[in-house]
Amino acid sequence: MDKLTKDQKDEYATSLAAIALYDGGADISSEQITTLLEATGNTDVAAFYPIIFSNFLTTEKIGELIVSPVSGGGGGGGGGGGGGGGEGEEEAEEEKEEEVEEAPPAVDMFGGGDDGDY
Repeated sequence: MDKLTKDQKDEYATSLAAIALYDGGADISSEQITTLLEATGNTDVAAFYPIIFSNFLTTEKIGELIVSPVSGGGGGGGGGGGGGGGEGEEEAEEEKEEEVEEAPPAVDMFGGGDDGDY
């Protein structure tokens, strides 16, 4: 918590207040968030945060955030591609053509088809 900026701490406290109100079944309004912030000793939170968060974090949206699966995490790499227009279509066609190629006829490992003297 010491590494967070004041704005980050304000956002964190306000979002937790909104979640606490949701969990308690209370109305999520800027007044309720402000009251909860004051009750928990977070009196230095900027006044606009409860207004913004109460407009955005409605009961329905908090419910969706809680029950929806979270995707993400450490997917750092992967990126490039996509800017070339029709190149992807050509590559897909080439891959299909490569798959159509016939495999060479199977050869007996011991030379069985050449009428040898085994």
